[in-house]
Amino acid sequence: QPQLAESGGGQVQPGGSLRVSCAASEFTLDYYAIYWFREAPGKEREGVSCISRSGGSTDYVDSVKGRFTISRDNAKNTVYLQMNDLKHEDTAVYYCAAQRGTHCWYYDYNNMDYWGKGTLVTVSL
Repeated sequence: QPQLAESGGGQVQPGGSLRVSCAASEFTLDYYAIYWFREAPGKEREGVSCISRSGGSTDYVDSVKGRFTISRDNAKNTVYLQMNDLKHEDTAVYYCAAQRGTHCWYYDYNNMDYWGKGTLVTVSL
């Protein structure tokens, strides 16, 4: 059964860094644009970043631009989100999602083909 699995979450101090990973099993990510969403306590799930099928195009929500970097290694069937200069407001469960297609489109969480179960990132002293 096709699955996505996030890993790499944890607790970090403000200003610190984490890299979260999204690994696919039972299917190849080669045919999918990959999105990262996050859901903070009491808030709606929001789109954070996206990478196109080839990796040639990326997108970021304004609040993380310049701090987060999305990348993919299709040979490892894995997508990464490098998060630097983390802030309290980055605290959330981070989810990856796959959407079949070449390009990133809207952060429409109702229009994804596969979801992971999430990994918790906590930014605190």
